[in-house]
Amino acid sequence: MAKTIFVASAGPCSGKSVITIGLVNMLLCKTQRVGYFKPVINTSPAEKNDVHIQTILEHFKLPIKFEDAYAFTRQEAMQYLESENQGQMIDTIISKFKRLEEQYDFTVLEGSDYIGDGTAFEFDLNLLIAKNLGCPAILVVSGEDKTSAQIINECLSFLHNFEEHDVQVLGLIANKVQADQVEIIQALLAGQLPADTILSVIPTDISLKNPTIKDIAEALGGKMLFGEDYMANQVDNFVTGAMMLPNFLNHIKDNVLIVTPGDRGDIILGSLQANLSSSYPKVAGIVLTAGTQPEEPIMRLIEGLNNVVPIMSVNSGTFHSTTQIGALKARITPDNSKKILLAIDTFNKFVNAPALDASILTYQSNSMTSHMFQYQLLTWAKRQIKTIVLPEGNDDRILKAAARLIDQQAANIVLLGKTSEVADAVKRLGLKLDLSKIKIIDPATSELFDSYAQTLFELRKAKGVTLETARDLMTDVSYFGTMMVYKGDADGMVSGAAHTTQHTIRPAMQFIKTKPGTAIVSSVFFMCLEDRVCVFGDCAVNPNPTAEELAEIAILSADTSKSFGIEPRVAMLSYSSGTSGVGEDVDKVRNATNIVKAKRPDLKVEGPIQYDAAVDPTVGKQKMPLSTVAGQASVLIFPDLNTGNNTYKAVQRETGALAIGPMLQGLNKPVNDLSRGCTVDDIFNTVIITAIQSQQANQPASTLAPLAS
Repeated sequence: MAKTIFVASAGPCSGKSVITIGLVNMLLCKTQRVGYFKPVINTSPAEKNDVHIQTILEHFKLPIKFEDAYAFTRQEAMQYLESENQGQMIDTIISKFKRLEEQYDFTVLEGSDYIGDGTAFEFDLNLLIAKNLGCPAILVVSGEDKTSAQIINECLSFLHNFEEHDVQVLGLIANKVQADQVEIIQALLAGQLPADTILSVIPTDISLKNPTIKDIAEALGGKMLFGEDYMANQVDNFVTGAMMLPNFLNHIKDNVLIVTPGDRGDIILGSLQANLSSSYPKVAGIVLTAGTQPEEPIMRLIEGLNNVVPIMSVNSGTFHSTTQIGALKARITPDNSKKILLAIDTFNKFVNAPALDASILTYQSNSMTSHMFQYQLLTWAKRQIKTIVLPEGNDDRILKAAARLIDQQAANIVLLGKTSEVADAVKRLGLKLDLSKIKIIDPATSELFDSYAQTLFELRKAKGVTLETARDLMTDVSYFGTMMVYKGDADGMVSGAAHTTQHTIRPAMQFIKTKPGTAIVSSVFFMCLEDRVCVFGDCAVNPNPTAEELAEIAILSADTSKSFGIEPRVAMLSYSSGTSGVGEDVDKVRNATNIVKAKRPDLKVEGPIQYDAAVDPTVGKQKMPLSTVAGQASVLIFPDLNTGNNTYKAVQRETGALAIGPMLQGLNKPVNDLSRGCTVDDIFNTVIITAIQSQQANQPASTLAPLAS
């Protein structure tokens, strides 16, 4: 079932807050532990708290601190986009939301409000958030001042945008629809929506739509002169008091706001008298413009009345004041319990709550974005903090990644290098890295040096390595770092930012060696595509594996896939699918597939199969209609290094996919290699997966718990 639901609107003033309030109330009827999160708010809390967050938290008494209920202000979010740091922004939103979500049985997530310029970015941002959190959505479209055709077109367009981004839509709500449009909107939309999408059409309600005297006083900066106890009065219309009193009285309607200069004592007194008369509608309030107030006798007269009409004074002129009032949109505030209860009643009346509840219970996301996968990896790494040694402690990228890892409390870090050089580099780079929180070791002067050299000598003397040679080798950071892992002084090693793959892997092959029953070391990349994560192997180590080696790579990759929460469906790739091709290369893949099936009958495996048939459901169905792997492969095994390395790079460049790896598999303890062109993100991710590997090191693959979604 879903643990989160995202409420998003297509534009400003949609009445989204009514739906959110109703939804929170519905969920609280089923569980006490309901959370609330709004990723982007309009203004800084230093100026004023977001009214809707405050309303939700206060009315429902949710035990959430205001600062935990949002991630960014609108201005901060736009700055991230302008500086092309969208990925970092999404990561922060996911991280903060997940910390909140863990504390609750269900969490309501609310989209942005579309206030001010640049609303297009908010539309895209809401889509990104929903997709990267893997949660279903309820979409809200305003029908205010729109024709039936406009409402229907906007609803369908909004729905299709979310569906195209693989975000499941549980419900579509056309809100603020004129009463005479409700039936036709309901009928026309019902025939065009997917059967499992819950449709609601909510007629406009002036009691929800229109502002209160308090809203108007805050918008105009009004000073209350009388009637502060009646600021919750609802304003359904307004009139300017600029004519003679007899004519003016003809314009008084129910819940009217009267806007008039403060020196119009006749209008003021006439309005108060009309409010007392059973022959006239109720007056909601009076706004006195231009900073003027009634003369002293008029003020004294009002003070002596049992006045129930709120009166405020504003500095702006009559025209400017009426323009502001006309543009003002109502808000539901924490102190307006009447509107909150009306919002709940509206939701209960027009939204099919039982159907929505059933959809939530049966919802299960099949989507996995790169941000979701990275967050899950980070969460898993934090469950049991491991110590990872980084031999290239003098590389700027390594230091930046180390600072980020320490800040995220993802791993304990050991850097190899001279303390003074590391400290100078940290200062030069302006990094917020507390050197007391990491260990810096200079291999040549380390107290561990002699012991490590002796151990290497004992392990390699049968291969002709002398103690003197062992001491020379131990000055090499790759050998020293690998020995730390061998001896248990570190749980894993990540290197290769400034060294070749051979330089990184050779020491591991010499004395960490492969696991029992494993003949070769191979590698995988986690390829984070738009809506899923696949495992590619082997794209970094074995140039031309035999059929037996290819089968072992496939089995190891499948177990890696499973242990990282990805259901393994293995495609043994070749230039032909099924029995259509002949030749030495395709025969090797066919033989490897048969070996996998014989050794691991529990695995879903298909081969030989072409790449398009493996990943495209339409092509897969055409070429191999009976296959359980074709069209939905999650583990792709390439026949040789040339094919694998070029393919992963082509997919990465052409689709924008994030490639995490290579991760080496088959070693007794985790050692992983970086590309010399690696980024800080690459290093960060590789350390994370190395930490996870070390958690799993002593567990058989069949018992590994998958990553929690």
